[in-house]
Amino acid sequence: MKIRAAVLNAIGLPRPYDESAPLTIEELELDPPGDGEVLVQIKAAGLCHSDLSVMNGNRPRPVPMALGHEAAGVVKALGRGVTDLAVGDHVVAVFVPSCGHCGPCAEGRPALCEPGNKANVAGTLFSGAHRLHRADGSPVNHHLGVSAFADHAVVSRNSLVRVDPELPFEHAALFGCAVLTGVGAAVNSADIRAGQSVAVIGLGGVGLNSVLGALVAGAGDVVAVDMDEGKLALAQELGATHSFNSSADGAVERIKEATGGGVDCAIEMAGSEKALEFAYQITRRGGMTVTGGLAHPERKLSIQQVSLVAEERTLRGSYVGSCVPVRDVARYVKLFRQGKLPVDKLLSRKLRLDEINAGFDALADGRAVRQVVAFD
Repeated sequence: MKIRAAVLNAIGLPRPYDESAPLTIEELELDPPGDGEVLVQIKAAGLCHSDLSVMNGNRPRPVPMALGHEAAGVVKALGRGVTDLAVGDHVVAVFVPSCGHCGPCAEGRPALCEPGNKANVAGTLFSGAHRLHRADGSPVNHHLGVSAFADHAVVSRNSLVRVDPELPFEHAALFGCAVLTGVGAAVNSADIRAGQSVAVIGLGGVGLNSVLGALVAGAGDVVAVDMDEGKLALAQELGATHSFNSSADGAVERIKEATGGGVDCAIEMAGSEKALEFAYQITRRGGMTVTGGLAHPERKLSIQQVSLVAEERTLRGSYVGSCVPVRDVARYVKLFRQGKLPVDKLLSRKLRLDEINAGFDALADGRAVRQVVAFD
């Protein structure tokens, strides 16, 4: 079938993207779903820094590539062997397909699925196949097994979670990445306990979800840190107890003073080695620093090694919020329904597909938290 999709043909084009147009809207040929695959009509797809990091070269991927990985839609057709979904089901896409059998999956860590990661890096579906082609038959790569900036996508069954059909698509889409990654970092990776003090550095869509995750986990002090006053204000509206502009003189000292020597846990979601150093500096002795931000692979972190030992510090990475998607999506949707995870407040605006380059300008400039391409 023929579809419309946003395709990245060259990495590292200059900004503004609305002028350089790294994403072009093209008509592509989408093959039917193969064994273990599903055809999904995309209804909403979120703009995320993981897409932006491919565009600007921070996360190099093979091009041409149809971008987009945070999405919700409706099942339209099933490949052979898919028996636990039905046409008409509403689903959320998760950007790491998990096999359920490799070492990490067997340990309950599907975000680290080895064959899933291999397929994502190669730009294929979980099966190793390409289902996207141009008119001349040349393949177009898949982004993280999803390629959601399109009206339809073929994805692996291993990339999908069924959701309540009453959940609005523009909200459902956020649960596949921003919510899993942000809330999961607080609840799973950091394992926040009731009454602990927590700081979140970097208040984009994922970071603000970490704020919500810290609150739902029962944190006492929740410290929001960013360089944008508007995002700091939003974090306080969501329930953060303190907010600090990290660019202000003496920010580290003021945070440590406000929290009695530092926070029990600092979560970095800015994707910057400087932000991670900041997070480490405001973590108390014996505390944990968690990072879910994806910096350029050449960037290095510099910390005082002895502090890890003498202060019994923990430095931990968090990918997809250390989540088990089939378990955690349902849990987080339930919390959303109960009003405890108001992720709808993070939705900045809806876009048409042909507005996507301008949308990424807004994301790169920090002028939007979460934007969603909506398909009729």
